[in-house]
Amino acid sequence: MPGNPILRLENIVKRFGGLTVLRDISLDIADGEFLTIVGPSGSGKTTLIRLLVGMDEPTSGAIWLRDRRIERLPANKRPTCMVFQSLALFPHRSIGQNIEFPLKIRGVPAAERKKRALELMELLRLREDYYGKGVTQISGGERQRVALARALAFDPEILFFDEPLSALDYRLRKTLEKELKDLHTRTGKTFVYITHSLEEAMVMSDRIAIMRAGRFEQIAVADEIYARPTSRFVAEFMGEVNLFDVEVDRDGSLSGDGIAINLPAGSTPVAAELLPGDSATLMVRPEFVHFLEKGQVSDFQLSGVVRAEYLLGSRMHYEVERRDGSLVTVEKLREDRFRGKPGDEVVLGWDVEHCHIIGQERQ
Repeated sequence: MPGNPILRLENIVKRFGGLTVLRDISLDIADGEFLTIVGPSGSGKTTLIRLLVGMDEPTSGAIWLRDRRIERLPANKRPTCMVFQSLALFPHRSIGQNIEFPLKIRGVPAAERKKRALELMELLRLREDYYGKGVTQISGGERQRVALARALAFDPEILFFDEPLSALDYRLRKTLEKELKDLHTRTGKTFVYITHSLEEAMVMSDRIAIMRAGRFEQIAVADEIYARPTSRFVAEFMGEVNLFDVEVDRDGSLSGDGIAINLPAGSTPVAAELLPGDSATLMVRPEFVHFLEKGQVSDFQLSGVVRAEYLLGSRMHYEVERRDGSLVTVEKLREDRFRGKPGDEVVLGWDVEHCHIIGQERQ
């Protein structure tokens, strides 16, 4: 389990000329944690990891490694290592020589270097007879493992990853996601991972930090971010979602957006900070929305017309158009698929325990 903070960021700001890229970033990363930083292009995640690994310096703020400030310490003086998307392997050297490179520059004797390289190859599930092979003779997934073995040869306290799987095909990427998660468990190292892929983040991470416009929008475990996002941005970023504009009534219940609410007054889940008259967003994920049969009632209901049906492997995805032209999405397992057809009028419903209220964002 993650322990005490190994890395701490305090009020980090980074400017390039008049452009502020990181805005007052603060974060504690636990010893042994797998933290993934995810966000759209331009959110600041690559700039942040460059500061963390020592490739750049913040304009202001502090970075602590345990009890030592390191924000001005160059990369080669830090007990950290970076795994790049490009891998940066030496094509003219063998697999063994690539893995041993950090040990060689430290002056470790040849026999000890080879022993450690073979141990790391076993850890990364690379066959022993690969030791003398050239890196151009192996597959992309195997080259990724060589890069990881070389990073571990540094024996870093923290491993940073800058989108290392983004250039791989889908099937290989899914395999390596599981292997990275397993490697993290077996080594006990602290992993800080940068990606634009929400799927990667959810599969591997202890916590996810979502960035937007140079700030952290939300930091939490995947389940919490998915079920209880703190903003519309996070809700939409975390996958398909249905969002409805509503208002808080005098009795604390919700109304608006053409939704029928079949709950006693004041019993809807209104966030504590919301007051009567405040605007809010009602969120429900597509997997919790149901097609209601005649006579069935749910806590929340609305009507529409089925406009599209898509097969997504084991799941079915439906788009239902409301009277105002907006779309509501529904997802079902194939065996629970809707028995009607596009063009059918339907009533949709969901229960109060499956929705979440997002307060109005204040600047």
